[in-house]
Amino acid sequence: KRKRWRKLHLGLDLVSGEIVCSDLTTDDVGDPTALSDLLGQIDGPVGKFIADGAYDGAATRDLLTTRLGEIVEVIIPPPKTAVASSQSALNPTVRDRHIAKIETKGGRMAWQKSTGYNQRSRVETQMGRWKTVIGPKLKARNLDNQKTEAKIGVRVLNRMTELGHPEFSRVA
Repeated sequence: KRKRWRKLHLGLDLVSGEIVCSDLTTDDVGDPTALSDLLGQIDGPVGKFIADGAYDGAATRDLLTTRLGEIVEVIIPPPKTAVASSQSALNPTVRDRHIAKIETKGGRMAWQKSTGYNQRSRVETQMGRWKTVIGPKLKARNLDNQKTEAKIGVRVLNRMTELGHPEFSRVA
């Protein structure tokens, strides 16, 4: 019998570096499907939502609008084959504006820089920290215990992040 792999979904506060939401799922749960549970774990306001292209879609954007409100800045790269909606000339969506900016302002790399999408790399760095500090494999055998193990790992990394940030105060 083949072992199934697990997906660790993380939500990161870009200011503090703290993991604000997490979920461990089986490999058959897609990123947009896990998003609802992740958003349910967030207590405070969200100013910016940055995610990879797997989250691109109307269902994700509708869920973000419902849960976080209209003022949240959503930065999700459209696929390379994306086309603007039929209403883009009269009432462009955020996705339509992203597509237009990619087409007219120097391509995807320029779009990433102008929108701040490159900050998503901090989540990738956090995953690297996870694999270094916690380890690349889960020790528990069943999913419920693995979820508990992941929650403990999140608390450990958050505690390390909290301890590792220097505090500055003016002396003179």
